[in-house]
Amino acid sequence: MKILVCVSGASFCEIGFDLLKFLASSPHEIHAVLTQGARRVLRAENGIDADEALKSTEFKSVKFHLDDDLSAPPASGSFGIDATIFAPCSVGSLAKIYGGLCDSLSTRAAAVALKEHKRLVLGVREMPLSAISLRQMSELAALGVIIAPPVIAGYCGVQNLKNFIIGKWCDALGVQNELFKRWQ
Repeated sequence: MKILVCVSGASFCEIGFDLLKFLASSPHEIHAVLTQGARRVLRAENGIDADEALKSTEFKSVKFHLDDDLSAPPASGSFGIDATIFAPCSVGSLAKIYGGLCDSLSTRAAAVALKEHKRLVLGVREMPLSAISLRQMSELAALGVIIAPPVIAGYCGVQNLKNFIIGKWCDALGVQNELFKRWQ
């Protein structure tokens, strides 16, 4: 499976990196885009320089694309991305996807997923949510988009918070995993 991970500038975007680390060790072909907002948030919240972090051997199997490169392969439906996830998805990205605004590679890739009827997962990370964002998520869900905010479940334990969220996102992508304890 060919998967595109878009990390947007929502708070807690380090979890997008954690998802990429997991997927990088999978048998799937992984592509990724980090928005400028994600780069700023990673630095502000975690002191992480995205460009330096991406040089890590953990990401050697991931093909990274610049968000301002609208000629990159994921911008075309003929490239054949099977599933796209925004992990996390800022409300700004949500609004652009909802409105069909394709001003970046990440939002263009979302538009491609919609037009090609491919799996699109949005890990919307915002609280509280406005009525506008709720309406946008509802209408996108009616189009088949999977809305998967990074929320926790008590049965997995607080220590496994990240693994639970990443595991649920992998479930939404159709990627088998054993990252968290399943409900019995």
